[in-house]
Amino acid sequence: MNRTATGIRCRRQAVTVLFVDIVGFTSIVDELDCADVRDLQVDYFATVSAAVRSAGGVVEKFIGDAVMAVFGALGPDAGTPDGVACAAASAVRAGLRVQEALRGRLMAGRFPVRTRVGLATGDAIVDLDETRDGGYGMISGSVVSTASRLQAYAPHDTVVVCATTRDVTDAAVAYQEMPPVSVAGKAAPVELWRALHPQIPAAGRALQACG
Repeated sequence: MNRTATGIRCRRQAVTVLFVDIVGFTSIVDELDCADVRDLQVDYFATVSAAVRSAGGVVEKFIGDAVMAVFGALGPDAGTPDGVACAAASAVRAGLRVQEALRGRLMAGRFPVRTRVGLATGDAIVDLDETRDGGYGMISGSVVSTASRLQAYAPHDTVVVCATTRDVTDAAVAYQEMPPVSVAGKAAPVELWRALHPQIPAAGRALQACG
């Protein structure tokens, strides 16, 4: 564990970051009154947050129409191979639940939305004192920008993950391979996998939610 000059407790560990955003949000809100935009956001954020929290994740921040969440930052197994795999599987499950919850639903009873979900797993510096909902700046590392970029490449109403997330969750989630994508700032094309549905757990083990 590290402690910065300001006394903040930090540690390096592997986490899974999830990004969700609304497709075409700018064009949607350009046609709405600001009160209607707030009604849409409140319902949308509540729906996404419920899916994240039920799967053991932490809502790190809301950014316009985007939600960033972190899985695997807390708990006795945080950062261990088993903990990383369990947290990543929970993050994918949360993404699938988000899509299921939003499919065909009108936000605030009036506004249809389509969303994209992107997930990435990798090392980050975790601020332990801010590891709770609203913990601005609790995660630092390229895994955050990778998850955000992958979300931007996701087809509408899907969940896509990086190769690392796919590797550690292969036994828990069924995937479809997608063509690699060229991402700004990355030296090589990034492998992309679409999450389809949870696999039937071996030996009757339920897919556990991880903090």
